Amino acid sequence: MNAEELVSIELADEEREVLRRGLNEWRGPAHCTEALAVAMGFRNVADLHEEGNRLHAALTAGDPLSTRDWRRVLVATEIVFASDVFGSGCDWSITTGYSDEDTIKILRRLQRTIARELRGALHRRDD
Repeated sequence: MNAEELVSIELADEEREVLRRGLNEWRGPAHCTEALAVAMGFRNVADLHEEGNRLHAALTAGDPLSTRDWRRVLVATEIVFASDVFGSGCDWSITTGYSDEDTIKILRRLQRTIARELRGALHRRDD
């Protein structure tokens, strides 16, 4: 499977919402550096914002994403949630309305689901 093949992943509404909120946080209280944007799989901060808009819309519509996009959305959300230096950190619950406890439970489900679905897509392609 290449990084551009589209994978449809069934997610609960709250899971999609946490991913959308995670992307939105990079436009608000979070402070991304160029190096961090690259580490998350974007070309730079401007690309994080541009691609973030596209990815947000795709998540809202329930569209399939490339394996690369699923990974970028998840890692961007993980970092913006957890980091108080670069992300929302301690302000996450205030700016998103999701408690830390609820968010970590949702993120763990997302991590398992996305990893399982991407592995499954890889195996289906190899069959």
